[in-house]
Amino acid sequence: MGEELKLTRRSILAGAAATGAIVQAATSAPAQAQGVMTKASATDVAKLPRVKPKLVDPPFVHAHEQIATGGPKLVAFEMTIHEKKIVLDDAGTETFAFTFNGTVPGPLMVVHEGDYVELTLINAETNELMHNIDFHSSTGALGGGGLTEVNPGEKVVLRWKATRPGVFVYHCAPPGMVPWHVTAGMNGAIMVLPRDGLKDHQGKALKYDKVYYVGEQDFYVPRDEKGNFKRYASVGESHDDVVKAMRTLTPTHVVFNGKVGALTGKAALTAKVGETVLIVHSQANRDTRPHLIGGHGDYVWATGKFRNPPERDLETWFIPGGCAGAALYTFLQPGIYAYVNHNLIEAFELGAAGHFKVEGEWNDDLMKQVVAPAGI
Repeated sequence: MGEELKLTRRSILAGAAATGAIVQAATSAPAQAQGVMTKASATDVAKLPRVKPKLVDPPFVHAHEQIATGGPKLVAFEMTIHEKKIVLDDAGTETFAFTFNGTVPGPLMVVHEGDYVELTLINAETNELMHNIDFHSSTGALGGGGLTEVNPGEKVVLRWKATRPGVFVYHCAPPGMVPWHVTAGMNGAIMVLPRDGLKDHQGKALKYDKVYYVGEQDFYVPRDEKGNFKRYASVGESHDDVVKAMRTLTPTHVVFNGKVGALTGKAALTAKVGETVLIVHSQANRDTRPHLIGGHGDYVWATGKFRNPPERDLETWFIPGGCAGAALYTFLQPGIYAYVNHNLIEAFELGAAGHFKVEGEWNDDLMKQVVAPAGI
């Protein structure tokens, strides 16, 4: 049985005939990309200051400078891939998640334009499948996917130069299996800040007091003939049913940060009146429409690219699937703010909602209940 399962995994890894072009591109790209990599001046890169930020679990973000000091650096990250069961809701619905560093989404990485990103990617030996990583912010070799294919028990080191400022998605993209891995939660985001920091539409400096990372994820959990969610003993066993569920294009769950309610209650995002918060929001597969109920997007880069001037005073902004966006807002009133995907069915029925809990003094000038509810 063990050997049969291994063969099944190998056949999955090989991909279907319909994905032959992708497989061919992935297998031919490494040699070309490696050639480009070796043409870079390794001696110059070796002289750069080397820093190694400690990645943290979303919605939080590792310590970083908003304005870069000094010249470019080599920023070294390390992530370990884990395949594991997660629970999606209070009903105990289970699914197998493929994760970068054990979380859905993977950690937000922050560098500056002109820095070199060096990632050590480890595929834990307890995993069943081959994985890789495609950085939408990088150039060449399928976003690095062609140079990072690692089997269980292996690691790989990739280096690329951050040439485009903005927030970008990264995700797993193995030959023949891309949608399965992305919809299993294997995605995250990287933020490449301009060296002199964020700017408004007139080129004036913008700063944030806090930054939070919201990763929106669609899951496709198979159901049995009675309509109940199914459970599986292994990743390999679930594959065929999950693919069938994915092909309906109808998610069973659309959630923020890995499960229904992940950013509510005790896990709500916090701020104070007067604080400016940067919200980075990614969706690696489907379009989304972030909206802050009771607030606005003071400055919004809906498609996440900081060379473009931000839009202002938005009520809802549109982030295309496979993209990350960023919104800056200064909270003006205390209380609970719901942060939702304004496809309200997905927010209230499928789970794409979180909360900001804001402390401070209420401003009657901005809003006041003139007459409380009473009988007519």
